[in-house]
Amino acid sequence: MLIKELQAKQGNVNIELDVVEVAQAREFQKFGKAGRVATASAKDESGASINLTLWNDDVDKVKAGDKIKLTNGYVNEWQGELQLTTGRMGKMEVIGKADIKKQEKVYTNQQPEEDAKVDEEFVDEI
Repeated sequence: MLIKELQAKQGNVNIELDVVEVAQAREFQKFGKAGRVATASAKDESGASINLTLWNDDVDKVKAGDKIKLTNGYVNEWQGELQLTTGRMGKMEVIGKADIKKQEKVYTNQQPEEDAKVDEEFVDEI
C-alpha cells in the first residue's frame, strides 16, 4: 500500500514507511490517565509523505531514520491533512534503517558565488 492510496477514516492499513523526522513528545491527561503523543513525518517508496501520530510507547520506539511497518493502522484527518496512526488495534514495529536519500541541491539562475565555482570546477573535469 502507498500513501497516495490512503483516505480519511480508512482502517486496516498495512504499510512500510521511512521516518524522516520526529517532533518532541507532548504529555496530556485523558480520563485521569497520563499519556504522551508526538508527530512524525514519514514517506513511502514513492516519495509521498504523511504525518504519523505516535502514541505512548511508540514515541520512544521510533526515531528519525527508522524504517517502520504499520499493521492494521488507521487514517484520520486533522485540519485538512491526512494522518496515520496505529489506532486502537494497530501495531507499529521498527524493521530497519530508512532509505532516505539526501536532497539534491537545486540551483536557480542566480547562484551564489561558491555554487558557481563548484559548477565551473565540475565542468572542467568533464
